[in-house]
Amino acid sequence: MRYEIKGETLPVLICYLESGEQMITERGSMSWMSPNMKMETTSNGGIGKALGRMFAGEALFQNRYTAEGGNGLIAFASSFPGQILARQISPGNELIVQKQGFLAAESGVELSVFFQKKLGAGFFGGEGFIMQRLSGQGMAFLEFDGHVVQYDLQPGQQIVVDTGYLAAMESTCSMEIKAVPGLKNMVFGGEGVFNTVVTGPGRIWLQTMPISNVADLILKFMPPKS
Repeated sequence: MRYEIKGETLPVLICYLESGEQMITERGSMSWMSPNMKMETTSNGGIGKALGRMFAGEALFQNRYTAEGGNGLIAFASSFPGQILARQISPGNELIVQKQGFLAAESGVELSVFFQKKLGAGFFGGEGFIMQRLSGQGMAFLEFDGHVVQYDLQPGQQIVVDTGYLAAMESTCSMEIKAVPGLKNMVFGGEGVFNTVVTGPGRIWLQTMPISNVADLILKFMPPKS
Protein backbone atom coordinates (compact mmCIF):
# COMPACT_ATOMS: atom_id res chain seq x y z
CA MET A 1 0.00 0.00 0.00
CA ARG A 2 1.27 3.43 -0.97
CA TYR A 3 -0.12 6.68 0.34
CA GLU A 4 0.23 10.43 0.12
CA ILE A 5 -1.12 13.24 2.27
CA LYS A 6 -2.18 16.33 0.35
CA GLY A 7 -3.33 19.74 1.49
CA GLU A 8 -2.39 21.88 4.44
CA THR A 9 -5.26 23.32 6.49
CA LEU A 10 -7.74 20.64 5.41
CA PRO A 11 -5.59 17.65 4.41
CA VAL A 12 -6.66 14.47 2.66
CA LEU A 13 -5.11 11.00 2.80
CA ILE A 14 -4.98 9.17 -0.55
CA CYS A 15 -4.14 5.44 -0.42
CA TYR A 16 -3.12 3.35 -3.44
CA LEU A 17 -3.89 -0.32 -2.87
CA GLU A 18 -2.77 -3.35 -4.80
CA SER A 19 -5.32 -6.01 -5.64
CA GLY A 20 -6.54 -7.72 -2.45
CA GLU A 21 -5.19 -5.08 -0.06
CA GLN A 22 -7.60 -3.70 2.53
CA MET A 23 -8.20 -0.57 4.58
CA ILE A 24 -10.41 -0.08 7.61
CA THR A 25 -12.05 3.17 8.64
CA GLU A 26 -14.87 4.60 10.68
CA ARG A 27 -18.32 5.11 9.22
CA GLY A 28 -18.52 8.12 6.91
CA SER A 29 -14.76 8.68 6.60
CA MET A 30 -14.39 7.71 2.92
CA SER A 31 -14.26 10.75 0.62
CA TRP A 32 -13.73 9.21 -2.84
CA MET A 33 -12.50 5.94 -4.32
CA SER A 34 -12.04 3.95 -7.51
CA PRO A 35 -15.00 1.78 -8.68
CA ASN A 36 -13.26 -1.50 -7.83
CA MET A 37 -13.10 -0.78 -4.09
CA LYS A 38 -15.54 -3.12 -2.34
CA MET A 39 -17.01 -1.92 0.96
CA GLU A 40 -18.03 -4.27 3.76
CA THR A 41 -19.41 -3.16 7.14
CA THR A 42 -17.97 -5.31 9.90
CA SER A 43 -17.59 -5.52 13.67
CA ASN A 44 -13.89 -6.26 12.94
CA GLY A 45 -13.12 -8.68 15.73
CA GLY A 46 -16.49 -9.52 17.20
CA ILE A 47 -19.08 -7.74 19.29
CA GLY A 48 -16.73 -7.41 22.27
CA LYS A 49 -14.18 -5.34 20.37
CA ALA A 50 -16.98 -3.42 18.66
CA LEU A 51 -18.42 -2.40 22.04
CA GLY A 52 -14.94 -1.42 23.21
CA ARG A 53 -14.52 0.90 20.22
CA MET A 54 -17.92 2.41 20.94
CA PHE A 55 -16.93 3.21 24.53
CA ALA A 56 -13.73 4.77 23.19
CA GLY A 57 -15.76 7.22 21.14
CA GLU A 58 -15.75 5.41 17.80
CA ALA A 59 -18.58 3.76 15.86
CA LEU A 60 -19.84 0.30 16.79
CA PHE A 61 -19.03 -0.99 13.28
CA GLN A 62 -16.19 -0.24 10.88
CA ASN A 63 -16.03 -0.20 7.11
CA ARG A 64 -13.52 -2.44 5.36
CA TYR A 65 -12.52 -1.53 1.80
CA THR A 66 -10.87 -4.10 -0.48
CA ALA A 67 -9.29 -3.52 -3.89
CA GLU A 68 -10.79 -6.16 -6.20
CA GLY A 69 -9.62 -7.19 -9.67
CA GLY A 70 -6.68 -4.80 -9.76
CA ASN A 71 -5.15 -1.80 -8.08
CA GLY A 72 -7.48 0.61 -6.31
CA LEU A 73 -7.58 4.10 -4.86
CA ILE A 74 -9.35 5.43 -1.79
CA ALA A 75 -9.21 8.83 -0.08
CA PHE A 76 -10.04 9.96 3.45
CA ALA A 77 -10.38 13.69 4.13
CA SER A 78 -9.96 15.25 7.57
CA SER A 79 -13.14 16.42 9.26
CA PHE A 80 -11.65 19.54 10.86
CA PRO A 81 -8.74 21.92 10.08
CA GLY A 82 -5.61 20.19 11.27
CA GLN A 83 -3.06 17.56 10.29
CA ILE A 84 -3.04 13.89 9.31
CA LEU A 85 -0.32 11.82 10.96
CA ALA A 86 0.94 8.48 9.59
CA ARG A 87 2.37 5.96 12.07
CA GLN A 88 3.59 2.38 11.69
CA ILE A 89 1.95 0.15 14.30
CA SER A 90 3.65 -3.09 15.35
CA PRO A 91 4.00 -5.24 18.49
CA GLY A 92 5.76 -3.06 21.05
CA ASN A 93 4.97 0.09 19.06
CA GLU A 94 1.40 0.76 20.11
CA LEU A 95 -0.28 4.14 20.34
CA ILE A 96 -2.77 5.64 22.78
CA VAL A 97 -4.95 8.14 20.94
CA GLN A 98 -7.60 10.68 21.89
CA LYS A 99 -11.24 10.04 21.08
CA GLN A 100 -12.05 10.43 17.37
CA GLY A 101 -8.36 10.65 16.47
CA PHE A 102 -8.46 7.52 14.30
CA LEU A 103 -8.95 8.18 10.57
CA ALA A 104 -8.02 4.94 8.75
CA ALA A 105 -5.55 2.05 8.82
CA GLU A 106 -4.41 -1.09 7.10
CA SER A 107 -6.54 -4.08 8.02
CA GLY A 108 -3.88 -5.50 10.38
CA VAL A 109 -4.31 -2.62 12.84
CA GLU A 110 -6.69 -3.20 15.76
CA LEU A 111 -8.62 -0.56 17.71
CA SER A 112 -9.49 -1.30 21.31
CA VAL A 113 -10.53 0.54 24.43
CA PHE A 114 -7.82 1.93 26.71
CA PHE A 115 -8.71 2.56 30.36
CA GLN A 116 -6.63 4.98 32.37
CA LYS A 117 -5.03 3.38 35.41
CA LYS A 118 -6.19 6.29 37.55
CA LEU A 119 -9.80 7.45 37.35
CA GLY A 120 -8.78 11.07 37.66
CA ALA A 121 -6.66 10.88 34.53
CA GLY A 122 -9.76 10.09 32.54
CA PHE A 123 -12.42 12.23 34.16
CA PHE A 124 -10.36 15.42 34.32
CA GLY A 125 -7.77 14.95 31.57
CA GLY A 126 -9.86 16.54 28.85
CA GLU A 127 -10.46 13.56 26.60
CA GLY A 128 -12.67 11.42 28.83
CA PHE A 129 -12.09 8.37 30.96
CA ILE A 130 -11.57 6.14 27.94
CA MET A 131 -9.06 6.55 25.12
CA GLN A 132 -8.16 4.34 22.16
CA ARG A 133 -5.32 1.85 21.82
CA LEU A 134 -3.95 1.08 18.35
CA SER A 135 -2.18 -2.28 18.19
CA GLY A 136 -1.48 -5.06 15.72
CA GLN A 137 0.54 -4.62 12.53
CA GLY A 138 0.22 -2.01 9.79
CA MET A 139 0.12 1.67 8.93
CA ALA A 140 -2.37 3.83 10.82
CA PHE A 141 -3.49 7.36 10.02
CA LEU A 142 -4.65 9.81 12.66
CA GLU A 143 -6.29 13.22 12.38
CA PHE A 144 -5.53 15.95 14.90
CA ASP A 145 -6.82 19.48 15.38
CA GLY A 146 -4.68 22.43 14.35
CA HIS A 147 -0.90 22.08 14.13
CA VAL A 148 0.79 19.06 15.71
CA VAL A 149 3.87 19.43 17.94
CA GLN A 150 5.93 16.34 18.78
CA TYR A 151 8.10 15.74 21.85
CA ASP A 152 10.38 12.83 22.69
CA LEU A 153 10.34 12.38 26.45
CA GLN A 154 13.26 10.71 28.19
CA PRO A 155 12.70 8.28 31.09
CA GLY A 156 11.18 10.26 33.94
CA GLN A 157 10.91 13.46 31.91
CA GLN A 158 7.54 15.16 32.24
CA ILE A 159 5.41 17.70 30.44
CA VAL A 160 2.31 19.45 31.76
CA VAL A 161 -0.52 19.66 29.24
CA ASP A 162 -3.72 21.71 29.41
CA THR A 163 -7.08 20.07 28.83
CA GLY A 164 -7.64 18.74 25.31
CA TYR A 165 -4.16 19.35 23.89
CA LEU A 166 -2.84 15.79 24.29
CA ALA A 167 -3.52 14.12 20.93
CA ALA A 168 -1.58 10.86 21.22
CA MET A 169 1.26 9.18 23.05
CA GLU A 170 3.28 6.01 22.76
CA SER A 171 2.14 3.26 25.09
CA THR A 172 5.41 3.51 27.05
CA CYS A 173 4.30 6.89 28.39
CA SER A 174 2.08 7.32 31.44
CA MET A 175 -0.25 10.13 32.44
CA GLU A 176 -1.82 11.43 35.61
CA ILE A 177 -3.90 14.38 36.70
CA LYS A 178 -2.65 17.03 39.08
CA ALA A 179 -4.62 19.92 40.51
CA VAL A 180 -3.46 23.46 39.75
CA PRO A 181 -1.67 24.63 42.93
CA GLY A 182 -3.36 27.36 44.93
CA LEU A 183 -7.05 28.16 45.30
CA LYS A 184 -6.64 31.60 43.70
CA ASN A 185 -4.96 30.04 40.68
CA MET A 186 -7.82 27.57 40.33
CA VAL A 187 -10.56 30.17 40.57
CA PHE A 188 -9.06 33.16 38.79
CA GLY A 189 -6.27 31.71 36.64
CA GLY A 190 -8.53 30.85 33.73
CA GLU A 191 -6.60 27.63 33.05
CA GLY A 192 -8.99 25.19 34.68
CA VAL A 193 -8.61 23.19 37.87
CA PHE A 194 -6.58 20.23 36.61
CA ASN A 195 -3.65 19.64 34.27
CA THR A 196 -2.53 16.42 32.59
CA VAL A 197 1.05 15.39 33.41
CA VAL A 198 2.63 13.00 30.90
CA THR A 199 5.78 11.09 31.91
CA GLY A 200 8.27 9.44 29.57
CA PRO A 201 9.89 7.51 28.12
CA GLY A 202 8.16 7.85 24.80
CA ARG A 203 6.92 10.18 22.11
CA ILE A 204 3.86 12.37 22.48
CA TRP A 205 1.89 14.51 20.04
CA LEU A 206 0.15 17.73 21.09
CA GLN A 207 -2.49 19.56 19.05
CA THR A 208 -2.76 23.36 18.99
CA MET A 209 -6.49 23.79 18.30
CA PRO A 210 -8.68 21.23 20.10
CA ILE A 211 -12.13 21.18 18.51
CA SER A 212 -13.71 21.37 21.99
CA ASN A 213 -12.00 24.73 22.56
CA VAL A 214 -13.23 25.99 19.19
CA ALA A 215 -16.78 24.92 20.06
CA ASP A 216 -16.61 26.85 23.34
CA LEU A 217 -15.45 29.99 21.53
CA ILE A 218 -18.22 29.73 18.94
CA LEU A 219 -20.78 29.22 21.68
CA LYS A 220 -19.90 32.60 23.16
CA PHE A 221 -21.03 34.30 19.95
CA MET A 222 -24.29 32.41 19.62
CA PRO A 223 -27.39 34.51 20.29
CA PRO A 224 -29.15 33.63 23.56
CA LYS A 225 -32.28 31.53 23.33
CA SER A 226 -35.48 33.55 23.63
